[in-house]
Amino acid sequence: MLATLVDKPFEDKNWLYEVKWDGYRAVSFLKGGKVEIKSRNDKSFNEKFYPVYDSLKALNLNVILDGEIVVVGEDGKADFGSLQNWRSEADGTLLYYVFDIIWHDGKDLTDLTLCQRKDILKEIVEENDIIKISTPFYTSGIEFLEAAKNMGLEGIMAKKKDSLYHVHVRTKDWLKIKANKRQELVIGGFTLNDDSRKSFSSILVGVYEGKDLVYKGKVGTGFNDKLQKEMMEQFKPLFTNKPPFSEEPDVNKPSRFRPNPPHASVTWLKPKLICEVSFTEMTSDGVMRHPSFEGMREDKDPMEIILEKEIDTAQITDEHHEKIIKPAGKMKRKTLLNPTEKTQVKSVNKHELKFTNLDKVFWPKAKITKRDLINYYYLVAPFILPYLKDRPQSMNRFPNGIEGKSFYFKNVTDTAPDWADTFLYRSETDNEDKHYLVGKDEATLLYMANLGCIEMNPWNSTIKKPEHPTYCIIDLDPDKNSFDQVIETAQVTKQILDDMGIDSYCKTSGSTGLHIYIPLGNKYTYEQSKEFARVIVTLVHQELPDYTSLERVIKDRKGKMYLDFLQNRPHATIASVYSVRPKPGATVSMPLHWDEVKKGLKMSDFHIFNTLERLQSEGDIFKPVLGKGIDLKKIIDKYAGK
Repeated sequence: MLATLVDKPFEDKNWLYEVKWDGYRAVSFLKGGKVEIKSRNDKSFNEKFYPVYDSLKALNLNVILDGEIVVVGEDGKADFGSLQNWRSEADGTLLYYVFDIIWHDGKDLTDLTLCQRKDILKEIVEENDIIKISTPFYTSGIEFLEAAKNMGLEGIMAKKKDSLYHVHVRTKDWLKIKANKRQELVIGGFTLNDDSRKSFSSILVGVYEGKDLVYKGKVGTGFNDKLQKEMMEQFKPLFTNKPPFSEEPDVNKPSRFRPNPPHASVTWLKPKLICEVSFTEMTSDGVMRHPSFEGMREDKDPMEIILEKEIDTAQITDEHHEKIIKPAGKMKRKTLLNPTEKTQVKSVNKHELKFTNLDKVFWPKAKITKRDLINYYYLVAPFILPYLKDRPQSMNRFPNGIEGKSFYFKNVTDTAPDWADTFLYRSETDNEDKHYLVGKDEATLLYMANLGCIEMNPWNSTIKKPEHPTYCIIDLDPDKNSFDQVIETAQVTKQILDDMGIDSYCKTSGSTGLHIYIPLGNKYTYEQSKEFARVIVTLVHQELPDYTSLERVIKDRKGKMYLDFLQNRPHATIASVYSVRPKPGATVSMPLHWDEVKKGLKMSDFHIFNTLERLQSEGDIFKPVLGKGIDLKKIIDKYAGK
């Protein structure tokens, strides 16, 4: 059923009103557990908007629903630009606003009135995180449109309460009323397309932010020939060679939706003229969408022209004060990559990253792909980044997964992207200057994951104090030991540290052992950290001589657990907390509460598919490792005194 566009709102008790959602119209067919989502031109949305498909399937209904697929911000407002660019859950919160039901359990509902259908819809469809029922408002159309304008919505729908559902008919029982915005702007130049015979093709406009004229877009509609000639006479005395905008706009920049725009030359103007422009919305990068020229203004100083801030009106002006739209709230981090495309380009920290070979299986038995790995690191980025930031990374690449060959990749002198941070070091093996990649942000993390770095191996120190580790590590590395013996060794280590008044923090290695961290706060050298660890493991070995060893050479350990204190050396690395490991099941190195370090603990308890749930529940319990650190001299003096 299609709506007719009208230019004005009205008041009539026989009509109801809804938000005009700025998205893609979609009719969904649900039957026998199968789902088909169709666009107006009969294209399938099943794969494109896969979260909607999954949510509809979970309803397990036999219905035909009519609605609109949108992407919304935290304020709940739809953003059409974000919807057009949507490829995965990281691109925005996807919602399906259902406003009608036209079939249910074999019954055609098109001959029922709109109000009857809405009652059935509300009774049958249960809302979830993605499926929402569009709220009808029984109020004044004039007041409702005004409220929609104040909220920055695209417009409203007016629907006759007793209207039937007319398939493929543009009926006057449904009306759409748009609510464009208007803004005063300063003219800073104009363009002329190479093949145009007009006076100009578009004007370039902006607003002042302090003393800066900030570009807000180009306006190419709303003029006739006579008006353009009049405006050109106003432009001529203001010609200048210098762009008036704080940043020179690229007037010939191609976009995703217009890859080959007509070439235009630009003429800059001194910022003396003011015009008024209507537009639908301001995009996320601060440029007007669908701008149209409304007229010149001569009653203001250009320096007074700033972006008008809209009043945050979330309520309609009838006696119920119902909210027009519900805020979506803070977006939860969702998957970065969609489940179908083998190659995807994503903007991460304002850098374009190309993710390749996403269907490649990295864990054959579990059928876990490179896509799953990258999505994992995107989801846990806020938790793992503090442990990678400012630290050189010893990259261990597995381009063909855990059953393929791996290799260490430490020198990125000729391969790191220009935006990456690197750290110069002198290679002892060939006496050459080389560069480590330095952990910085999500872009760096995901760049490494795309190279096939299953695990993240940061230095124990940062580039700010490269000779002073942040923490001391005791690595319990079993050989022929049971994991229960590893657990007992960890408990003994904790008891010894507790007796010294030292706080310690335990994590699974993600492989076979446990790692115990002691915060140092970058106050001591690697040599001091190593010798301190040597003292601790010596005391542990004295307690458990039957199945622990301090022998570095494997054959000399005779199958006993190695109490490794040599991880506390410059350039030595160990898998970071929250790092995935190249082991069966895609296990993760997970921090533990000490009361979890007991019999029954298994390495397989933590993997890439349940880590985020644990983090959301427990938070980052490893955070004290990056804290102030112990007073090593005070502890040694006290212990030596005993």
